[in-house]
Amino acid sequence: MSIRQYRPRGREHNGASRNQTFVLVSATFLAIGLQIFYPLVHGDVLRVLTIATVYSAAFVAVFHSFLSFGLRFASTFLAVTLIYALTVEAIGVKSGWPFGTYYYDSSLGYQIYGVPLLVPFAWVMLSYPIFVAARRTAQKWVFLYGGLGLMAWDLFLDPQMVNAGRWHWKVVGPHVPFAPNIPLSNSAGWLFAGMGLMALLNVTLPKGYRKDGTTSLIPNVFLFWSLFAGIVGNAFFFHRPGTACFGGIIFAMVLSPYFFQLRFGRPDAF
Repeated sequence: MSIRQYRPRGREHNGASRNQTFVLVSATFLAIGLQIFYPLVHGDVLRVLTIATVYSAAFVAVFHSFLSFGLRFASTFLAVTLIYALTVEAIGVKSGWPFGTYYYDSSLGYQIYGVPLLVPFAWVMLSYPIFVAARRTAQKWVFLYGGLGLMAWDLFLDPQMVNAGRWHWKVVGPHVPFAPNIPLSNSAGWLFAGMGLMALLNVTLPKGYRKDGTTSLIPNVFLFWSLFAGIVGNAFFFHRPGTACFGGIIFAMVLSPYFFQLRFGRPDAF
């Protein structure tokens, strides 16, 4: 008579393997490390670094979603975000709605309908950690919390990219505080477009608990890092103390309920 080790069916493949975890952590360090070097380089090196940062961070978002929630979740998230982002950006470039009048520089690479392919992947990079935070923090208001999160994050992103010449605005009317070369309509556009994306993701992505052995650590790291780097980078490297203060306050206010949930809420809530 032999004794076999009992393994509950359906749980053998939960979580991530050591190799998968190594890839995820390595890619996370790469994406953040590239951002650390951003203020220290110039010219074509800066352009390549910008592109590499976006693609590596987007990879981390999709790979983490796959390890945590499965293939259906990850593939749906990627497809919905890319299609939505490309559609909204193409409309924005052609019509000036909802962000305002702007155009992208050719330095960002291959374009589709005037939108660099890189840009929808930037939406992937931004939207995943915000969506994770929104689902945990405001289950009935995911669209609103997520839209506010994307708008707040862009208060750091847009001044940085405009200053580097990656895209250009025609400013008509009021501008973003401490950013005279960015129209206030851009923030309004991010809020409404962000709400649309978050609502769509919330409807199409399955709900439930993440797999055993996985956590929200990686998206949380990106959120904490983005807040910290946005404040420090603008205050000490980009010479924009107003943006550091204003963007930092707004982004911190948006993230505060999520940080509270992480400290006092259920550890497995999603």
